[in-house]
Amino acid sequence: MNTVTRPRILVVGAGFAGVESVRRLERKLAPDEADVALVTPFSYQLYLPLLPQVASGVLTPQSIAVSLRRSKKYRTRIIPGGVIGLDLQAKVAVIRTITDEVVNESYDYLVLAPGSVTRTFDIPGLTDHAFGMKTLAEAAYVRDHVISQLDLADASDDPAERAARLQFVVVGGGYAGTETAACLQRLTHAAVQRYPRLDPSLIKWHLIDIAPKLMPELGDKLGRSAQEILRRRGIEISLGVSVEKVSEDEVTFTDGRVVPTHTLIWTAGVAASPLIGTLGAETVRGRLVVTPEMTVPGHDGVFALGDAAAVPDLAKHEKGAICPPTAQHAMRQGKKVADNVIAALRGQPLQPYVHKDLGLVVDLGGKDAVSKPLGIELRGVLAQLVARGYHWSALRTNVAKVRVMTNWLLNAVAGDDFVRTGFQTRRPARLKDFEYTDSYLTQDQVRTEVEGDAAGSS
Repeated sequence: MNTVTRPRILVVGAGFAGVESVRRLERKLAPDEADVALVTPFSYQLYLPLLPQVASGVLTPQSIAVSLRRSKKYRTRIIPGGVIGLDLQAKVAVIRTITDEVVNESYDYLVLAPGSVTRTFDIPGLTDHAFGMKTLAEAAYVRDHVISQLDLADASDDPAERAARLQFVVVGGGYAGTETAACLQRLTHAAVQRYPRLDPSLIKWHLIDIAPKLMPELGDKLGRSAQEILRRRGIEISLGVSVEKVSEDEVTFTDGRVVPTHTLIWTAGVAASPLIGTLGAETVRGRLVVTPEMTVPGHDGVFALGDAAAVPDLAKHEKGAICPPTAQHAMRQGKKVADNVIAALRGQPLQPYVHKDLGLVVDLGGKDAVSKPLGIELRGVLAQLVARGYHWSALRTNVAKVRVMTNWLLNAVAGDDFVRTGFQTRRPARLKDFEYTDSYLTQDQVRTEVEGDAAGSS
C-alpha cells in the first residue's frame, strides 16, 4: 500500500488513556494498515498516582516516568509538542512544538486524550503564589521548596520568619491532597532531626477542603480512619473551609484565619484540558460529551476519552452517570477506543465501554494506608500492601517496576534523604508556570491558521 494513502490516526496526549490507545493500535494494526502519530510534549508516560512519593523523595522522578521509546517495536511517530487548536471540519490539528514552532497535522481519525489540568478558582493571588501537584516538574520543585524552607528557617534569627517558613498548607481533601500532605509531613518530621536549631513543634501542616468529609468516595469509616491517622501525626484538618486570598507570605482562609506561610500546595481537583473548551462542542462539567463508544457526536472519526471526556458509566446503571477521572478508567478506555478506531477503519461495528470500578487505594506513607479493593475496607499494613501492590502492578514496564520496588526498599532500609536537586532557584515558579493553560487558540484563530497554511502550500 502506498504510504500516502494510509489512514492517519492522531492521538493527542500521552497519559494513561493516550498511551494505552497507542499500544493497542500498534499491537492490532498491520504495519501497512495505518500511520499512527502521538502528540505529547514529553516522550514518557507519567504514573500520576505516585507523584506525592516523588515530592517526598521516596521515589526518584525517573522511576515513575516510563519512556515511550524503550521498545524497538515502537513505530508511532512522536510529535514533541501540544495541540493548541483543532479544526474538526477540516480534520487538522494545530500543534505548538517544544521549540515554539506552530505546525499543522492532518488526520483521518482523531483520539482526544489531552487529560486534565489543576482546577483553580478566581481567588486573589492563587495562581501567583500556589504550587500544584500535577506534573513531574511540579513534584520535584515542591520537594526542593519544602526542604529549602527548613534550610531558610534554620538560618533565620527572626522568630516570625522562622514560624512562617515552617507552616505548610495543602488545599484539597481528595486523594492527591491527602497523600501529598501525608507524605510531605513525614518528610519534614524526619528532616527536622537534622536541624538541631529548629523546634519540631513549630512545623505545622494544614489540610483544608471545602467538602464536609475527607475523601468521601472511601465511605465514612475509612474516611474517618484517614483523618485519625493524619491528626495523630499532627496535621491540622479543616473541613468546610477554603482559601479567601493568598499572598507571598500568608494565606487567609474563608473562616477568617490567617496562616503565615510561604507554602501553599493546591490540589483542589482537576478540570478537563482547556483544549476541550475551544472546540465549541457540547460538554458536561467541562468534559466533552461522548457516546458510550467514546465517539464525539456530529464529528466523524473523532474519539475522546480519559479526564477530558464525559464517558457514560454503564456499569453503574444510573441515568447520567459518567466515569470518574481516574487512571483505572483511563487505561481501560484507551484499549476500548483503540479497538473502536480499528473497527471504524475496517467498517466493523463499535463497542461501548463498560467497566466496574475495582476500588480505591490511598497510601499515607510508612505503614499507614486505607484501601477499599472490591468494596472490602482495609487499614494499616494490609491496606498498604494492597495500595503499593496495585500501583506496582499498574506500572507499564518491568524496568519501572524494578526502579519503584528498589526505591521503596531503599527508603525502608536507609530512610529519607534531604538533598535539594536544584529546581529551587532565585526565580520562583508557581502554579501558572507549569501547566501552560493560556496557550490555546480560539476557533477563529485555528481557522485562520489552517486556511493560511492551506493557501501557502497550494
